[in-house]
Amino acid sequence: MPSVDTLDGLQRAVAESDADHYELPAEPAALDRAGKSLDASGLLLLGEVHGVRENPLIILGLMRLLGLTHLALEWPEGLQPQLERYLADGTGLDHPLWWLGDGRVTAGHLAVLRKIDGLRVTLFDGGDMTEDWSARDASMARRVLAAHAAPTLVVVGNAHTPTTPTGLGLPMGACLAEARPGVESVRIDYGTGSFYNLEPRRYSRPCAEAGLRVADGELVVGLPEFGEATVPHLPLEQLRERLGLI
Repeated sequence: MPSVDTLDGLQRAVAESDADHYELPAEPAALDRAGKSLDASGLLLLGEVHGVRENPLIILGLMRLLGLTHLALEWPEGLQPQLERYLADGTGLDHPLWWLGDGRVTAGHLAVLRKIDGLRVTLFDGGDMTEDWSARDASMARRVLAAHAAPTLVVVGNAHTPTTPTGLGLPMGACLAEARPGVESVRIDYGTGSFYNLEPRRYSRPCAEAGLRVADGELVVGLPEFGEATVPHLPLEQLRERLGLI
């Protein structure tokens, strides 16, 4: 079930998501390095491909291993009140911004967030309407910095997590590294599988082993096989109508 377009369907998918028995393997050296990032900067970055079923499990595994209760997500900041409602009583999922279908929000995320005791979540996508890629990343970095002093896992698309400039420009990770020296980025090393970002997609490359480790000098979480997340996704015209754009 790659996407759902009804509230009942989403709620069923959340209820069917199973994270109770998940454990993230971790090499001690990699876990120690992730902890040093949190000690030095208060932040640890996690770069994902949106729409992968296992992404929220990796979030849960890292937060448990590192003893974290603060999480920052690349979700629309306009959903913050609805998210607070959802965490409190399971409601609030009818807002159209939940239903964009780009794979950032999945049924698995919604299930996992209610399993972390004392969780505090900040949403840092301000919906900046700009063609300047670096400007959007700088804005996201400012929101993360303004919101968090406590140790925080920051989850964002993997194009935004490098801590040095890339061909796209100056990513969020580089902005955070300038403000908080010592911050590190964890890359999810995807192997072979399917994901959902506006439509079903596939990806395939070699991935040697599962779990958190240090590879070629960087922190990675290996995911040799992965599956397509269940993503709330309404048709574009319906979204535009509900957002008041038509």
